[in-house]
Amino acid sequence: MVDFSLWDILRNLLMALRWTVVLSFIAFVGGGLVGGLLLFLRLRGGSVMNRTVGIYVQLFQGTPLLMQLFLAYFGIALFGIDVSAWTAASVALTLYTSAFLTEIWRGCVASIPKGQWEASGSLALSFAEQMRHVILPQAVKIAIAPTVGFLVQVIKGTALASVIGFVELTKAGSMISNATFKPFVVFSCVALLYFVLCFPVSLYAKNLERKSHGRRA
Repeated sequence: MVDFSLWDILRNLLMALRWTVVLSFIAFVGGGLVGGLLLFLRLRGGSVMNRTVGIYVQLFQGTPLLMQLFLAYFGIALFGIDVSAWTAASVALTLYTSAFLTEIWRGCVASIPKGQWEASGSLALSFAEQMRHVILPQAVKIAIAPTVGFLVQVIKGTALASVIGFVELTKAGSMISNATFKPFVVFSCVALLYFVLCFPVSLYAKNLERKSHGRRA
């Protein structure tokens, strides 16, 4: 048993928190890039591509993130590729995030009245020009709040990366708890740090949603 003070526990958890933030950032940005590409393919790639992307979305939305992490970590190794916990967590969370963001953004684009498409089409605009000048400026305003809100889910989802040995906040809490035999104190601190990280994001998403509804009213 190691005798850690409360400050020692918090200091070590704060050091691990930075990896939670970095992993969340990679998953959110990477998922956004992949999600944007999938959205374009779904809107412009024809019925076959639309169904293919739909299957991709259903696959990642319909299976537990924990299973996806295990498959990324142990599955890729079956092909003789050495995968670190960091790489596996980044890949799994990026694909998971991309599936949800694709569907969120598709819904936002679909919410644009059909008349906007018809009006822009009557101006002989190409699909890319319609999206750039007419559809996306409106869809982005609708998408900001749910997109920022989903970031909270990504942050909390990083906790599952601990099962494949990635040392983020939850894994660090488990290690400190095993060393100090103070699980209540340690995981209370872990919960507090998650709250400090997630609450401002949730609050920001609610404010954005309120402003969005106000502009549309």
